[in-house]
Amino acid sequence: MKKIIQVVGARPNFMKVAPIHRAILEIPDWDSCIVHTGQHRDVNMSDIFFKQLQLNEPRHFLGVKSGSHTQMTADIMLAFEGILDLEKPDLVIVVGDVTSTLACALTSVRCGIPVAHVEAGLRSWDRNMPEEINRILTDQLSDVLFTTEGSGAKNLLQENIPEHKIHFVGNCMIDSLIRILPFAQHQEHCSRWGLLRGSYALMTMHRPTNVDTEIGLRKIIQIVECILKEIPVVFPVHPRTRNRLMEFGLWTSLEQQKGLFLTEPLGYIEFISLLNDSRFILTDSGGIQEESTFLKIPCLTFRKTTERPVTVEVGSNRMISDLSMESVHRSVLGILTGQTLPSEIPELWDGHAGKRIVEVLLRGKM
Repeated sequence: MKKIIQVVGARPNFMKVAPIHRAILEIPDWDSCIVHTGQHRDVNMSDIFFKQLQLNEPRHFLGVKSGSHTQMTADIMLAFEGILDLEKPDLVIVVGDVTSTLACALTSVRCGIPVAHVEAGLRSWDRNMPEEINRILTDQLSDVLFTTEGSGAKNLLQENIPEHKIHFVGNCMIDSLIRILPFAQHQEHCSRWGLLRGSYALMTMHRPTNVDTEIGLRKIIQIVECILKEIPVVFPVHPRTRNRLMEFGLWTSLEQQKGLFLTEPLGYIEFISLLNDSRFILTDSGGIQEESTFLKIPCLTFRKTTERPVTVEVGSNRMISDLSMESVHRSVLGILTGQTLPSEIPELWDGHAGKRIVEVLLRGKM
């Protein structure tokens, strides 16, 4: 029996792990063990979510509490070491770029267990982002590196990762999106606010560089006001963003905007329903850049750089680095008047990345 542990720490990790988990279960004498570090608890991870993704509940839940990156890394490593002693896996698969990714990769290497990194090689070139440090270090530790787009292999080779370790397999997030899309399309979640398909913009914002200062939050409010002149906005508010808005006394100002629909963070299916039916999205999220590209929904990303350049090169993503009302308004008007560039779905974003990963592992590339 070959045992493979897959680590999840935050909601996007579940979407990346699910296709690999299903593919592993199709192999005789292979065992897929999911370990949830508890880095992010998500109440929207309901039974129906697991059923639709055909994903088992995690076999182990480490229950790590939120804290500083250093504290969480240490806590996860100590707890995960016990799981490795218990399960004695042949391989540990880590996905993405959260604290759990690096912590479990480092622990596995210390215990002499091979590591595979899914979504390897992505680089924002901004080392002020904790995720960037996690990506770089995890890639250096990994024995097998699975990339989602062409930039991944290029970056890894420049960092002296041997070519035989790198495998271009596509995007597991898109595997899950394709699987869940029929459920999301059936929901028409926008009707909750009396909105029609294509009649509203969707917005998310949670990066510290955008929401951790009063100046940044005031810019966001100004941008919302600017967009509302053209189209209603649905804004699922991240807890970090909500807390900062209240801390700086700005929540009431946002709440009073006519045509703005504020909501709690949504479940995966509900959010994909809203994204699929939106006219465009404004975000600073990495994963949403990918999801909107596949759905061909115009995306305005409020960041200076992106670790997912293919979403700009061939997809529907456009970067807005200065958060100025003029840039946003110009971009919004361009979208609403149809002045957008043709977009394509990136290579191998076809719903079969999980199977390709397991095929590589079957060939003994670990």
